[in-house]
Amino acid sequence: MVILGVDPGIARTGWGIIEKTQNSKLKTQNFGCIETKAGLPIERRLQIIREELVRIIKKYKPNSLAVEELFFNTNAKTALIVGQARGVMIVTAAELGLEVFSYTPLQVKTAITGYGRAEKDQMGKMVKMLLGLDSIPKPDDTVDALACAITCAFSNKQLR
Repeated sequence: MVILGVDPGIARTGWGIIEKTQNSKLKTQNFGCIETKAGLPIERRLQIIREELVRIIKKYKPNSLAVEELFFNTNAKTALIVGQARGVMIVTAAELGLEVFSYTPLQVKTAITGYGRAEKDQMGKMVKMLLGLDSIPKPDDTVDALACAITCAFSNKQLR
């Protein structure tokens, strides 16, 4: 089972591809960050995210998309724009035949560290350990995407 995890954003969208093998081991295929420039119109930024996501899906052929739900408590304008990016990701995955799973930040943190209020550094260390990586991926958006994919691998019965 191959899972694409994404951490939605308009400026930076983290992504990570992991594989859950027959013996339930997790193997990292690749990860990175889709970046868009602030000066571009929103429709162009969303288009770039979609194009890159299609490229990633066609290259790695994941079965599922694991996406983090949005959590914003201050800036509604930012939440709306990031929500648009998240929508593009979900529709793109659905169009390409991926099953979509969504997780709250609390669910992801609990699955990865056992503690729903884990800090960024704790998440990075656990993602590194769980995936057997040499170093903590950068930027944090990539760690969040990989954590979302790991959460999907751990929590969905149909993937076990």
